[in-house]
Amino acid sequence: MPSNRIMVAGEKESFLIRVLVKKLKDAGYDAYFAPWNINDINAGWDESAMIALYAEEREHPGDDALIFLKDKLIEDSRLLAVIGEKPDIKYITDRIPADLIYKEYVRPIDATAFIKDVQEVMNKMETGEFKKSILIVDDDPNYLGLVRDWLKGTYKVSMANSGLQAIKWLGKNKADLILLDHEMPVTSGPQVLEMLRSDVDTASIPVMFLTGKSDKESVMAVLSLRPEGYFLKTIEREELLQQLKDFFVRHR
Repeated sequence: MPSNRIMVAGEKESFLIRVLVKKLKDAGYDAYFAPWNINDINAGWDESAMIALYAEEREHPGDDALIFLKDKLIEDSRLLAVIGEKPDIKYITDRIPADLIYKEYVRPIDATAFIKDVQEVMNKMETGEFKKSILIVDDDPNYLGLVRDWLKGTYKVSMANSGLQAIKWLGKNKADLILLDHEMPVTSGPQVLEMLRSDVDTASIPVMFLTGKSDKESVMAVLSLRPEGYFLKTIEREELLQQLKDFFVRHR
């Protein structure tokens, strides 16, 4: 996904929208207009890092387009800005949850301030600030490196080769998910999980176990600890990425 492509969606390509698109282009962004119907939003979705809904007076997308947009934002995160008069913004925000909207701009919009906000948020995207953070904990350096290579394009990935190193890392950093090896020497995965759950600062971090054992007894032992889930170490890259994506969709 190109990091500088911005879709400005509206009822029609009005003079004000053309001015905003031009200012974005002058600032170095690949901005373009799209009608705010399902087909046109969908057509430009994969290439756009940000979508700006531009509602002119008493204009707003149809409910079908807003439902589609909400579902797309949940399934595949993008930055959404909403521009319009207060009643039109409210119409949209009543139908799209606030946590899916990056920012609201009441018309008349200050184009200079808007461009500055876009620059700041695009810089954050480029540095990975909006990526989910995953901590992988495994005593096998080869497996650590393999999973890191699989995930680093989609997530902020950190690694720890022992439970104690993971605890130390979490004392200074935050993770949205921990992938924890179940069978580790010295401090096992279950022991690490117990330590995490006994600390108020880490108790709420979701944990998924990594295990090399697929027999029923081993799987039941893993599930008895009530992790968020588990992955067999034989899992393929695409399946792992899809399951992680599904997890973060469920836990927005």
